[in-house]
Amino acid sequence: MSGAELPAQPQPSAAPAGRIELGGELSVNRLGFGAMRLPGIWGEPEAATDAHRLLRRAIELGVNFIDTAHAYGVSERRIGEALHPYPKNLVVATKSGLGRRGPDGRPETIRGQVERSLQLLRVERIDLLQLHTIDPGVPIEESVGAIGEFQDGGKVRLIGVSNVSVEELERARSVTRIASVQNRYSLGDRSSEDVLAVCERDTIAFLPYFPLGAGALARARELQDVARAHRATPAQVALAWLLQRSPVMLPIPGTSSLAHLEENVAAAGLRLSEEEFRRLSAST
Repeated sequence: MSGAELPAQPQPSAAPAGRIELGGELSVNRLGFGAMRLPGIWGEPEAATDAHRLLRRAIELGVNFIDTAHAYGVSERRIGEALHPYPKNLVVATKSGLGRRGPDGRPETIRGQVERSLQLLRVERIDLLQLHTIDPGVPIEESVGAIGEFQDGGKVRLIGVSNVSVEELERARSVTRIASVQNRYSLGDRSSEDVLAVCERDTIAFLPYFPLGAGALARARELQDVARAHRATPAQVALAWLLQRSPVMLPIPGTSSLAHLEENVAAAGLRLSEEEFRRLSAST
C-alpha cells in the first residue's frame, strides 16, 4: 500500500502511545528510533547529510529515545554531529560488547568502547548503556561489572542488557540494577516471551529489536485485513500490536527513509480493537 493511499492515517507523532520510565528515572515516549540503518553509517560520507536530516526529523516528530551501538559503524558519530547539543528531553542509548569478530565482553574491550562512545556522542554521561550481547567466553557478571564501573564513575546513568535469556538476565541483576532488556521480538517472533514476562513483572523496559521482522507474516491475511481496515500499512499495524502487547514495550524501528520514518511514528496513534489484537496474536 503506497503513501498516497493512506489519507486517513493519524498525523505522525510518537506521543499517543504513552510514555515509559527507564529505570524509574528517564521518561520517554513509547516509540523510539533504532539507528542501525542510518544512511552512511558504514562510512559513506556523502550520506551524512541524509542521516542528519533523518535524525532531526525524528526529533521533530516527537521521538525522544534513540538507540545506537558502538558496533553500528559511524552511527554514534552521526548522532553527535546531527543532534548535539541535545534537546533536554532526548535519551540516547548505546551498546558495548560486540567486536569485529563477534561478541567481546571482556572488561578491557568494554572500557575502550565506552570511552569511544562518550567521545563520538559528545557527552560526559551516557543515558543508557547496554551490554550488546553475551560473550560465551566471559561471564556476564564480568561484562556487566565493567559497565557498572562507568556508572559508579558518573559516566553511565542506566544499564541495560541485550540478547539475554531469563537466567542471564537474573545473573546480570545480581551485579547491578538493570533498567532495560533489548531482545529480538515481533509479531512473528515471540521467542522471548519468558524474558518479557520478567520485565513486565519487575517493570523493566523491553526494547524489541527487529520489531518489523514479521517475515512471511507481513503478507499474512490477518495482518493485511487489519491494515486495510485502518487504512494503514502492515508495518504500522505490527508496531501498534507491539505497543498494545505490553506497557513495558518500547519498540525501536529503524529506517534510512524519511517516508518510512513518518509511517513508523504514525503507528503510535493507531489503536487496535480487542478483537483485532486477539486475531493478530493468534495468527502465528
